[in-house]
Amino acid sequence: MFVFLFFFITIFSGCSSAPKKATEIFTDRNTAIKQLELANLTANRGRYEDALVILGEARKLALSTDDPSLRLNTSISRGNYLFALGRNEEAFTEWESACDEGNASGELVLAALARIYSIRAQIMLFDTEAGTTTVEELKDQLSHEMAAVKADANSTAVANVALGLAEKQMGHWVEAENAVKKALSYHENGLFLEEAAYDWFLIASIRSMAGSYDASLEALNMAIRFDRRAENGFGLASSWQAMGDVLLKAGRGGESAAAWRRAAEIYRAIGLNNLAEKLEEKLQ
Repeated sequence: MFVFLFFFITIFSGCSSAPKKATEIFTDRNTAIKQLELANLTANRGRYEDALVILGEARKLALSTDDPSLRLNTSISRGNYLFALGRNEEAFTEWESACDEGNASGELVLAALARIYSIRAQIMLFDTEAGTTTVEELKDQLSHEMAAVKADANSTAVANVALGLAEKQMGHWVEAENAVKKALSYHENGLFLEEAAYDWFLIASIRSMAGSYDASLEALNMAIRFDRRAENGFGLASSWQAMGDVLLKAGRGGESAAAWRRAAEIYRAIGLNNLAEKLEEKLQ
């Protein structure tokens, strides 16, 4: 019987009318990519814990298919979510692991991207967790990594945002805005709506710190436009909250309160009641 089965399969496989076998199967990998995209979308809406759960499914598929790119992208994203949750040590460990794996597997761009996110996080933490490394040194490290990702537009955009944050920390307002605008150009042209909204949000922060309140409000209005197009409630609430902060700094208290109320309404509508309550306390 086994001989017969083998003969039958051999004959069938050799038949000219038989369908050809696929040279490669992507079912699980495509599912992992969709899960990773969903996780990132969830994180962009401020639901980092939910994003970690979704990412866990993408990670399992990345591991089961042993796809180097997917393994690294899920690891880098996990570091991003952990950092957003304030789990900084775990985030840096995740990025370091991704960097090591990227170097070992020949995925040098993704290894550099993991280092860029790590440097960006260090820049963001500089005021609260200043160590022996200065922002200028972090900027130098970033310049080195930017050379490694120059052929990849997405990674270059991430690096330019990090560069903008470094320049902002050093009080170089013009240089900071110019760096972020390089990322913005890529995001606007590619219709990356949420990313473009964040770029404008960051530009607003730079302008506010420079004392250019009207220009900051203009940037926040642009952020709101993009987040409306993306239906990103978290981004919208964040921009309205920032608008209230800028208006208060500009001495426009009544308008500031109205912006905070609007932000609180949006936070409640998307289930982030704790953030709404913090704003409502400021309004009392």
